[in-house]
Formats: sequence, structure tokens, C-alpha cells
Amino acid sequence: MKIKRIEHIAIAVKSIKAMRDIFENKLGIEMEYEEHLPEHSTSLAMFPIGQTYLELLQSDKPGTGTSKWIEERGEGLFHICLEVEDIDGAMAELRGKGVGFQTEKPMIGHGNCRIVFLDPKSTGNLVIELAEMPKGGVHGAKHPAE
Repeated sequence: MKIKRIEHIAIAVKSIKAMRDIFENKLGIEMEYEEHLPEHSTSLAMFPIGQTYLELLQSDKPGTGTSKWIEERGEGLFHICLEVEDIDGAMAELRGKGVGFQTEKPMIGHGNCRIVFLDPKSTGNLVIELAEMPKGGVHGAKHPAE
């Protein structure tokens, strides 16, 4: 399995708007794009720092992974996303090493990436996401806001 980079660090927030003000007006980090993922009842905003992003996640309703996280732990670090070249190959390799996943197959996530979350029971309770970027696509202008 080849890990290419830390693709993003996700932060669960109650209000993207409030945190965007902090990132942009206090830290000088401009938002590159935002997106709504209705199948996950989640909105996100991506802020680039070098080759990595800070991702803000805000849930649209109670009972989602993000809203449950905030209820149990408060706002803050949610997960780390690692970019891999071949998500299917990475999953097969990790399964061979006894690592479990939250879903059996990858799903579509931010920016049309194929994503999967490792089972935190396999990772010392750290939430790790793997992402395979769409072929020929990158973050930014190619990802329209919804």
C-alpha cells in the first residue's frame, strides 16, 4: 500500500461559518471550496495548507457520525485522511493484516473521492479515512460548491 500524503485533517464543528471566520480572518487561510454531501447529511469546507487540507465538517441533522461525535466529545479533531493510490488494494492489504473497516466497500466522499473508514477498534480508537482521488481530478475549481 502506498500512502501518498495526509490528504486532510477533519474537524467536526457546529458551525462552518463561525470556524471559517477564524480560519480566514484570523489565521489567513482561505477556503478553497465547500460541498454538501446529502447522502451523509453533511456539509464540508476545505482549507488548503501546502499539500494538505483542513476539512470542516458540519452535520445537517442529529444522528449522523459528525453530530454524534460532537455530542459525545465536543467540537474538534474528527479524523485523519490518508490519500492512497489504490483504495481496493489498500483495503485488501489491510484486511490481510487484521484491520477492519466501517463499511465493506468504498463509498463516494468529498470531491468524488472513493473513501473508506478503518474500524477504530483496529487503530487504537483513532478514526482514519483512506481516500483515492478521482482520476485526473484534484481539489479546488474542479469541485463545484453545492
